[in-house]
Amino acid sequence: MRSEIIDHIKVLEDLIRIDTSVPPGENYEKIIRYLEGVFKGVGCETEKIYIPEKYAEGRKNRVNLLAHRRNPGEKRLIFYTHIDVVPARDWPAFEPRLEEEKLYGRGAADMKGAILALLLAFKKVKECDYDLSVMITTDEEIGQASQLHYLRQFLEPLDGAYIFNLDSDAGYVSIVSLGAIQLKVKVEGRSVHSAMSHLGINAIENAVLILDALRELKKKVIARKSKIDADPTTGIEKMEGRLNINVIEGGIKENIVPDECSISIDRRLIPEENMEDAERELIDTLRSVEEVKWEISDVLRIPSHLIEDPITDKLASAIKDVTGKTGKYGTMGSGDLPSIASEWGAKTFGLGVIRPECNIHAKNEFVYLRDIEDLSEIIVECLTKDIL
Repeated sequence: MRSEIIDHIKVLEDLIRIDTSVPPGENYEKIIRYLEGVFKGVGCETEKIYIPEKYAEGRKNRVNLLAHRRNPGEKRLIFYTHIDVVPARDWPAFEPRLEEEKLYGRGAADMKGAILALLLAFKKVKECDYDLSVMITTDEEIGQASQLHYLRQFLEPLDGAYIFNLDSDAGYVSIVSLGAIQLKVKVEGRSVHSAMSHLGINAIENAVLILDALRELKKKVIARKSKIDADPTTGIEKMEGRLNINVIEGGIKENIVPDECSISIDRRLIPEENMEDAERELIDTLRSVEEVKWEISDVLRIPSHLIEDPITDKLASAIKDVTGKTGKYGTMGSGDLPSIASEWGAKTFGLGVIRPECNIHAKNEFVYLRDIEDLSEIIVECLTKDIL
């Protein structure tokens, strides 16, 4: 491991110590102030962007940071990052620890480690022939489409711009991600004393009927294979559809029949699937359980968007120059950025430090320091050679 990584690892440790879990999305101002200082330290001009509540789905205190090395008239290159992380439970997620060239902590790989890689690259490359900006955003983990739309005015020109999405996987160019539909289903019941359950309607037990129907649908969904290759380290050959029930909430006490139970559905779409058809399929499945009353809320939709451009070959070559290996694959994650960037007339490509074994969104998330170093060198290649 190179000494330069060790010399700067404190930056990543500091970022991890700032709990930016969403929900609730607190401490954004604190981490943005910190990052404003370090980006200025590598030669960037910065501007804090306070997001109006109407562009943040009513959420308060959303602040983003833009860092610039503007060079008007040159090719437009933008790096995308986000500083929010998913919540953590039952492990010291915000107490970073370094073990055997791996740094543990929530957000180490998703995606604060990539921010360190970008800073290291900027430290090495003082000037380049690009009109350069960095987006440091919030709420990626719960949906940030409206916030990205608001940021557009501060990032122009965007038509023809290239965006490198650093919230991606290590070792290859990501050319497409899964689409997503996330929604909450509230199953209705009627509450009574448990001893008089014949007079009530048990929402949790009815939710089980819906779960059974969704599990049958899941068999069909995961059997759908894309034509696009998946990263071989995932253990699958082609991108696959997903349907998961990851949150169930219901009940008050053991002796009360519950009148409500909520199920959160996470449906991921391969690029060949249609968003409207997939949502209709979910609703038809719910309707098939005729004896259960339910309603849908909190719907999030993220389209899948495939990028085809000669630049992918150049990026793949840059990765091979640094790591000795490369590829162009679809990633099994999702995000708002690619489809919105397409609306802007920009093209998005994924580079990052995430690997399947890094346990993002799970206990003991970590990042390989080697991957931070490699991503930094790949960014240097992009900034110093005619990649675009």
